[in-house]
Amino acid sequence: MSLLDLQRDFGAWLREAPVAVEDHVGTDNAAGLAVYRHAYRAQLTACLRETYEKTHAWLGDEAFDDVARRYIDAHAPCAWTLGDYGHAFETMLAGLYPDDAEVAELAWLDWTLRRAFEAADALALDVDSLSGIDWDNALFQFVPTLRLRVVTSNVVAIWRALAADTTPPAAMTLPVAVTVRAWRKAFSTQFRSMEADEATALRLALDGCTFGEICAELVKDGDAAVAGSVLARWLEDGLLTSIDD
Repeated sequence: MSLLDLQRDFGAWLREAPVAVEDHVGTDNAAGLAVYRHAYRAQLTACLRETYEKTHAWLGDEAFDDVARRYIDAHAPCAWTLGDYGHAFETMLAGLYPDDAEVAELAWLDWTLRRAFEAADALALDVDSLSGIDWDNALFQFVPTLRLRVVTSNVVAIWRALAADTTPPAAMTLPVAVTVRAWRKAFSTQFRSMEADEATALRLALDGCTFGEICAELVKDGDAAVAGSVLARWLEDGLLTSIDD
């Protein structure tokens, strides 16, 4: 047997496939192999618990570890760092908890904030550099850590309560779905839910619309003046890296 075949068999055996890897290393090493298999799964479970800290707190040890075992069986690590392990955990949770939207939404927040913390740095735009801009034709460039998601539950309130180590509210479905944005400001990960006008403006800006086009679109739904307050909020939150005209 080649070394590659042995490595493949060993990997399959770690994932509890029916492979007699003991035949390759001898019966004297059976106890050591059992420790190795346990350590493999325990390490990946610990990794998922750390990455999905608030999701773990919400579900509890037993339920979370049950999902973790299923995930480990279906997804072997494939990156050079365990920091990338768990990319599809949210998808599995959504399938296992179809009537509990807050579970997958908590997982999205956990994963997105972790990725934002580890992402490349980007310098936020200095407010003093805004003079002389042709605002009708202004195009916005955002920090690379910015992510959006529409949520249907009170996940923001749940996450904040868990982070503060206080009793979280009961899960509930929001009367109207809202968009949450997550990003990193300097060395601090951030998230907030947005009013409908800001969510509309942000999606338009990300699609490459000018500030003039964004204002025109907001007029259809109400007052274009709200675009100015939205822009001020983006600047305050450190979302912008440049404004080009």
